[in-house]
Amino acid sequence: METEKEEQKQKTTVSTEPPFAVASLSLSLPTVFPFRQPKISSTPQTNKVKLPTQASSLTHLSLSTASPTPSNTSFKSSLSATPIHAPLSLGPNRPRDPSNSAALRRATVVWFRNDLRVLDNECLASANNESLSVLPVYCFDPADYGKSASGFDKTGPYRATFLIESVADLRRNLQSRGSDLVVRVGKPETVLVELAKAVGADAVYAHREVSHDEAKTEEKVEAAMKEENVEVKYFWGSTLYHVEDLPFKLEDMPSNYGGFKDRVQKLEIRKTIEALDQLKGMPSRGDVEIGDIPSLMDLGLNPSSTMPQDGKTGANASMVGGETEALQRLKKFAAECEAQPHKGYKDGTHSIYGANFSCKISPWLAMGCLSPRVMYEELKKTASRSISASSKNGGNGSSKTGTNWLMFELLWRDFFRFITKKYSSAKKQVEAAPATACAGAFA
Repeated sequence: METEKEEQKQKTTVSTEPPFAVASLSLSLPTVFPFRQPKISSTPQTNKVKLPTQASSLTHLSLSTASPTPSNTSFKSSLSATPIHAPLSLGPNRPRDPSNSAALRRATVVWFRNDLRVLDNECLASANNESLSVLPVYCFDPADYGKSASGFDKTGPYRATFLIESVADLRRNLQSRGSDLVVRVGKPETVLVELAKAVGADAVYAHREVSHDEAKTEEKVEAAMKEENVEVKYFWGSTLYHVEDLPFKLEDMPSNYGGFKDRVQKLEIRKTIEALDQLKGMPSRGDVEIGDIPSLMDLGLNPSSTMPQDGKTGANASMVGGETEALQRLKKFAAECEAQPHKGYKDGTHSIYGANFSCKISPWLAMGCLSPRVMYEELKKTASRSISASSKNGGNGSSKTGTNWLMFELLWRDFFRFITKKYSSAKKQVEAAPATACAGAFA
């Protein structure tokens, strides 16, 4: 009997050993094979915020954990890549992985203002790269028309005609690239909200402007978009030097041209952004009508005031608005500079090409049909060819031409735009010391 009990005890001991051995092996697996860790579920959980996996997106990320509910996410407008403004906030439809097209914004509204072009337009290019669909919009704001407090037209018939032509040319350029331009007459803070809601847009992209009235309009648009949880993202594209590249904060900018020029003239100028051959299509949601471009009468202006009384063709008749005309004029002017590189004043710093010693390019720069950087690059190429030709003909290649003069004029233009932006708020207008500059011609 004792022998049978001992055998039974041995069987029991043998039968209980494997489970303990297996359990020991199971517990040691993570240590032996650390790369076989269980995967973390990607299913979103309530009251948790997922961070983007790409480090590059963190430079524009600003999250707030004060409110755990996603529907209460607050939006903050920002100036793209500009340190003097707050960082870009994150909306609920912000791309989690920029390399994944399925994670792009559903739709983005591009608000055209004084940037009526497709070449060197960072706002349009960024929206096209970051969105599944893009809705380009131009809004004729009634506040820009009618009479001023002094009784003058806020926008005269000649300028309005030039603007209408520029908007029409922009629409044709967008259509040739598979997109279109929605045109409305109304307050931007009302029009943009209605369109964003109609197409389910995640954001509104626009270029920053500099004047007091334009800054107030931006504030109204931001407030309206915040109520709809639509992000507003701003870019900078109206000057030769980018505001981010300035060696000082905008509020510390020198108030005289000499001080400004000494600190910026050696800065590197950013390359232009090429115009895309094909743009993202319009949003299918909302069935938005593109709308008609208004006439002078629609804007409350008298068309007959643009017609010369003597029947002769006026000087303004040759100024056709639009990017297409601007690029043609720039190339023509560059060719004239190259053909007559030494024509100018004795010191060679002033050009006398064109009527009244001007290249007559200012209206297109003002409307943004042409960017200063595009003009700079074209004139730089022309100057290089002229210097090369001068060297081959026995010259020293150091002669100054009219192109040098125009580059200095573009720098003057930067000074006035930056100084206007510096003092564009009502508070700064009261506290500001006057900016000083000497008289000079403009491009």
